[in-house]
Amino acid sequence: MQYATKLNDSFLEYYKGKVAPFGQLGQIVYKRNLSRLIPCLGRTEVWQETCERVCNGILEIGGLFTEGELEQLFDNMFKLKGLPASRVLWQAGTETTRKIGVDGLNSCWGVTVNSLEAFTFSFNQLLMDSGVGYNVQPVFVFELPRVKQDVVIRQVDSADCSFLVPDNREGWVELLYKVLESFFVTGRGFTFSTQCVRPAGRLLNTFGGRSSGAENLTNGISQIIRVIKARESKKLKPIDCMDVMNILGQINFHRNSRNAQLALGNIDDPLFMDAKDWSKGRVPNWRAMSNNSVAVNSYDKIPDEFWNRDDLCGLVNLKNGRRFGRLVDGENYRPDYKADVVNACSEIFMENGEPCNLCDIILPRIESLEELKQVATLLYKVCKTISCAKYFDPITQAVVDKNHRIGVSLTGLMQSNFFNNCTLESLYRHLEQVDEAYSRELGVSKSIKLTCIKPSGTISLLPGVTAGMHPAYANYMIQRIRFNADDSLVEVCQEHGYKIEPHLGFDGSEDSNIVVIEFPIKQPGITKDQVSVVQQLENQKLLQTYWADNGISATHYFKDAELPEIKEWLKNNYDDNVKSCIFLRTDNKVYPQAPYEAITEEEYNKRKRPPITSVHDTKQIDMIDSLECAGGCPIK
Repeated sequence: MQYATKLNDSFLEYYKGKVAPFGQLGQIVYKRNLSRLIPCLGRTEVWQETCERVCNGILEIGGLFTEGELEQLFDNMFKLKGLPASRVLWQAGTETTRKIGVDGLNSCWGVTVNSLEAFTFSFNQLLMDSGVGYNVQPVFVFELPRVKQDVVIRQVDSADCSFLVPDNREGWVELLYKVLESFFVTGRGFTFSTQCVRPAGRLLNTFGGRSSGAENLTNGISQIIRVIKARESKKLKPIDCMDVMNILGQINFHRNSRNAQLALGNIDDPLFMDAKDWSKGRVPNWRAMSNNSVAVNSYDKIPDEFWNRDDLCGLVNLKNGRRFGRLVDGENYRPDYKADVVNACSEIFMENGEPCNLCDIILPRIESLEELKQVATLLYKVCKTISCAKYFDPITQAVVDKNHRIGVSLTGLMQSNFFNNCTLESLYRHLEQVDEAYSRELGVSKSIKLTCIKPSGTISLLPGVTAGMHPAYANYMIQRIRFNADDSLVEVCQEHGYKIEPHLGFDGSEDSNIVVIEFPIKQPGITKDQVSVVQQLENQKLLQTYWADNGISATHYFKDAELPEIKEWLKNNYDDNVKSCIFLRTDNKVYPQAPYEAITEEEYNKRKRPPITSVHDTKQIDMIDSLECAGGCPIK
């Protein structure tokens, strides 16, 4: 068979000048998150150029596509029928991927916190703009050594020091490792200097965002030292490990890139359960960096006081994640016995060091089952290709080579005619056949898992469809998105009359370096208020039964009056039909600058502005806040 080596210029000529079929926020989200600078042209990409870069980039890492398949993949992407993950859209076909491998093409990573490398691995991935899910259950955390006494680590203002921190990602990770090594291995302190670290605000062309500068790095390292030093001669607790991970996320947040984290702990650990309980005292700002979930394998283990909390944790059933693929296939069909952690939005169960390798089929843009299978096939091949490429870390390489785990996801389900048992069953069996054939073609093993439902934040915003399996938050609402204050897109939004205000910290403090822009949105179709929480849970069960052999990311909004129904449903279903679920109470609870806020039609008409359909940007994008988890795992 003859395979394509790149897209032909004659094919691409047809798309030049064509308007991308974005939704209301599509253009601004695309320019903000995905459009790369083309230095020789002095501007950022337009949509067809991004699609071209990605398609050719997949071939570079070993994709086997015929010319017709490659052109069809491009057309599907351009028309927003199906898209690789936002990380692939941002990094594929770049020098970064050619240099370090495909790590940057994956959305999220899983880590068990039972070694010092768990922290350095996570910091490295966060600095590469990926999310991290990590397990801090005592069974893992207690494998860490005791903290040594009287360790002194100092920052100095000269090059006369033990360690001069290099101005790169590797240097920052090495500084963290030296701190951990001092406290847990050698017991010897050291001095370090950040004289070489570039000033705050400099653009980071490789992974996006801006340098946070030496001050934020040293502040974060100092906070980590205080957390560890408080446990001298003792072992770290799960809450301590979570705090260290959160601080690493905060360093990255100050680098103007906020990636999702999920901390998985024990339901009977009071410190973990109260980690974000504002009613019990001051909570450190850094704990805003993670969503927290608890590992519980039986409904009987969920205490009544769990439901009395304002800040509910998610529930993760590791037992079901390990023994089931799709529920309809029964126990031990595509089992996952070594999965110890979930990703930051709970739809992928993973082993230590394993990445999320995802894509989205945009159902409202699909017209027939035949087209649905065609779109799914080509996206599957993108993900499978990524699973066969070179990874930076040997632990990751080994687990990826073994599992080849991928997650073909569906989005816009509540606006689609394909949300039914027969279609889902037919599509899943088709993908199994495709996996068998393409795996043979590539000379690798079949994938351990194939499908999921992810929250689909960025991807769903491009065409303007509902995210993942969720109904619309409201028919009329405000969507808030964060930008760096001096981002050129802020000026564009200001010219269009959108409301802009400084970012508020967890403690109410203002950060004038980051702004929040409010976009009024009209979202047709069923809203969350029109679907009972039990019906949402039934929808999740249907998808877990007939589609997702991985898991499902779903946030179930509920009012206190619905709690008895939730408990009854979980009592009947949790032990055998649930892998994970997230609940968010809506009664009398207001989160400042929440991602979504329902408004009236009158308010929408008053605040709506002409859509931003074109942005001529001459600067590198300044991506500071991944929207990938929007709708699925609300950061609180």
